[in-house]
Amino acid sequence: MTLRQLFTFLGIFSLLSVAESYFVTVDAHAEECFFEKVTTGTKLGLAFEVAEGGFLDIDIKIYSPDGKIVHEGERESNGRYTFPASMDGVYTYCFSNKMSTMTPKIVMFSMDVGEGIKPGHEAANGEEGWDMQNFSQTGWALQQPPISGEAAGGNKMEDMIRELSAALSGVKHEQDYMEVRERIHRSINDNTNSRVVLWSVFEALVLVAMTIGQVYYLKQFFEVRRVV
Repeated sequence: MTLRQLFTFLGIFSLLSVAESYFVTVDAHAEECFFEKVTTGTKLGLAFEVAEGGFLDIDIKIYSPDGKIVHEGERESNGRYTFPASMDGVYTYCFSNKMSTMTPKIVMFSMDVGEGIKPGHEAANGEEGWDMQNFSQTGWALQQPPISGEAAGGNKMEDMIRELSAALSGVKHEQDYMEVRERIHRSINDNTNSRVVLWSVFEALVLVAMTIGQVYYLKQFFEVRRVV
């Protein structure tokens, strides 16, 4: 392995270390908020999945530093969103379970922070920036604009590492997502199987009771009553 390849792998793993998934418990009538301080143009991403609790739904709000709502959703089971920071400051992600009367919710979420939009990118691509949009179904990594070959100080190797890091981060998040979904479906299957077993036992008991009742009823017709 050459020295350049070694630096490449070290760069990939260092970039991957910032992308992690977390679990938080949101009690009934409660709200949990998380914060991310970024600069203008930085790409922000949020991906979440309700793992346990009630009907697997949660309210989600994303606030900009000036208190305006960037995104709002009610009773969502999961979501994948990405958007650019329109100003410097702290962006707030809030999970609200205030609609629940007594059931806490467990939410798995990931907050991704990308790099700022490179100077001249908007002019080169005729875009005004990033809009709030759903993540692609192939991963939770931040969607990135096409890399401009005229960007100052651009390094093709670094760009390739960055793209590979984003792709691997997306695979990691997708694995976490699938793990949570598998856990939810397994829980549903276990509950369904338990109910089927209990219903089968109940039916068997009713069948036995009806059989005994019918035998006792028919026996009355064959009894010989003596008149004294």
